[in-house]
Amino acid sequence: MIANAKTAAMVLGIVFVIAGALGFIPNPIVGANGIFLTNRLHDWVHVGSGIVLLLGAYSPLGAGMALRVVGIVYAILAVLGFIMSGMVFGIAMNMADHWLHVVLAAVILYAGFALPEEARTAATA
Repeated sequence: MIANAKTAAMVLGIVFVIAGALGFIPNPIVGANGIFLTNRLHDWVHVGSGIVLLLGAYSPLGAGMALRVVGIVYAILAVLGFIMSGMVFGIAMNMADHWLHVVLAAVILYAGFALPEEARTAATA
């Protein structure tokens, strides 16, 4: 299988929706007492990011554009997380979140800028 922006947007979108949903359920990974500190707004941001990526996979603008927009937002959020302490625009975060946002921004931006929009067939490759 050849990686493409549409597949990346779908996979990342599903992961973000699941991560956001997990924040609403008490667990040791994501939440108020988890490794990754979240509050309700943070959880909704994850769900919203996932929905944007999933919609982008099927929109006329394309998955690449959705990945670029979400990637830029996460890059800005990562930088602000290191500058601001504890909360960024009401979104609760800790150091684990800051570093995760750096990694997510890099992965999402790579997918948005480097991957082809659609899978290429053997005849077009």
